[in-house]
Amino acid sequence: MNALLGVIFHWIGGFASGSFYLPFKKVKDWHWEIYWMVGGLFSWLIVPPLAAYLTIPNFAEIIANGEMAVLLRTYGFGILWGIGGLTYGLGVRYLGMSLGNSVMLGFCSVFGALLPAIFFQFNPMEGKESISDIFHKSGGITILIGIAICVLGIIICGRAGILKEKEMADDQKQASVQEFNIKKGLTAAIVSGVLSACFNFGIETGKPLAEKAVELGCNPLFQNNVSYVVLLWGGLTTNFIWCIGLALKNKSFSDFGKNGVPQVSNWLFSAIAGTMWFLQFFFYGMGESKLGNGPSSWILHMSFIILISNFWGVILKEWKGTSKKTQWTIGTGIAVILISIVFVGLGNTQA
Repeated sequence: MNALLGVIFHWIGGFASGSFYLPFKKVKDWHWEIYWMVGGLFSWLIVPPLAAYLTIPNFAEIIANGEMAVLLRTYGFGILWGIGGLTYGLGVRYLGMSLGNSVMLGFCSVFGALLPAIFFQFNPMEGKESISDIFHKSGGITILIGIAICVLGIIICGRAGILKEKEMADDQKQASVQEFNIKKGLTAAIVSGVLSACFNFGIETGKPLAEKAVELGCNPLFQNNVSYVVLLWGGLTTNFIWCIGLALKNKSFSDFGKNGVPQVSNWLFSAIAGTMWFLQFFFYGMGESKLGNGPSSWILHMSFIILISNFWGVILKEWKGTSKKTQWTIGTGIAVILISIVFVGLGNTQA
């Protein structure tokens, strides 16, 4: 029953993550950096402490009394994840929900499963697997196979993006993905896929905060909510520095005062998008608490996001106007990435 609940929670979180960018498409006459920053206020600053307060009323005390080394490491990985989150937005902006998510989450799935183990190789901690532990257990070869398959899937998806750019006229590309740009998009996707994996790393380094919450009587289902507050401060720092700098460069702060701009609905849709962005982590924490396996939880979560985002890619007709060959190519790439996720997940569950 616990495993089933864990899968359900990961599906809800995957749905939130795979769908969060949709409300941004309803924002009118705001520059990208403006609506990304407004959404970020909710996803990184407003909603996380609210969720923590509702589930762990003494979360502020736990953070205040936490070890400085734990807080700094968690915040530091939040900064790295923040760069991944920032380039995630750029990847979706330039590639669309289908291709962008497939490439980014393919990288993210593998690195998110392995980075904590690499860290614990050099900083041993009781109960935590190092990279040598992983590769000396029976599932190590399975994990290596999964990584190789994932790289193949990413290459196939990238090939589909190149075919799309060649086949579609500019007006067709903009009809499905307004700012389609394969070079910018793939660059952002690669950076995002690698650095977004630092979120799983941050969850691992923030475990002492979560364990303290459980020790004080918190429901284990919500234990990661206290870690999220610190982790997302890092994401807030990175994204706000970038967005404010971009807004000053483009003079886009004037978007807030333009006549004829639907300010109320823009704030509303940005707030919804930001809240949905956070909900993926809220339900991820619940899913992980039920499955009891960080790497496997991460892999399962990523697979649901890939499926949901590609569902929306079909609904939004992001591949309309491309040849059957191109459509089969992106379909094959997505399938290969999902197969790789299964292999990495199996490898992490084997003794």
